Amino acid sequence: MDNMWEQFCSTFYLNFIEDDGWKYITVGLKNTLIITFFACLMGIVLGFLVGMVRSTYEKTHKLKILNAVCKVYLTVIRGTPVVVQLMIIYFVVFGSVRISKVLVAVLAFGINSGAYVAEIFRSGIMSVDSGQLEAGRSLGFNYWQTMWYIIMPQAFKNVLPALCNEFISLLKETSVAGYIALQDLTKGGDIIRSRTYSAFMPLFAVALIYLTIVMIFTKLIQILERRLRQSER
Repeated sequence: MDNMWEQFCSTFYLNFIEDDGWKYITVGLKNTLIITFFACLMGIVLGFLVGMVRSTYEKTHKLKILNAVCKVYLTVIRGTPVVVQLMIIYFVVFGSVRISKVLVAVLAFGINSGAYVAEIFRSGIMSVDSGQLEAGRSLGFNYWQTMWYIIMPQAFKNVLPALCNEFISLLKETSVAGYIALQDLTKGGDIIRSRTYSAFMPLFAVALIYLTIVMIFTKLIQILERRLRQSER
């Protein structure tokens, strides 16, 4: 038992203490959280706009051109791997421009997330009873006022748990950011592995950090869902 403990301490020291290996994890974690947060915000804004266009077309058959553009966007983004989109944006779109890799990752993951958030918003809007739209019109609201003041608050309440789950999925998807040599959490663990030739400790630490963050957000989502159920009563 003593030998196992000594070996564990020795491996821990080699990976995280010697040469300040822990900094690769902390810097990577910071980049991962920054990318996830801003990509999520971008995804929500983009998804909201696309979802509004798609639901408006389905309800009124207006905005045909915009709806066609949105359908192409959804088809392309949802039909290709996020890592390929990330590399296209970095190596092709911004290949001749010096740009922050974090910004590129935010754009790539935000655009990708927006396609899924758009369908979440669209389904949430379509789930609201059509009588609500007619009620808004009877109060003298035009279509957009009815959507903003009556439909969207109900739809947003319905899709909030799904949006939170999308945030968790986005957090895990950012683990491929290392493909553009960006030091995210996964890349930080991989750098330590390449320096110490010890795979278990750094990769296990990365997995444990991801698991801890996901468990925290999952718990927060459960609390939010309970609050929403209580407010409906």
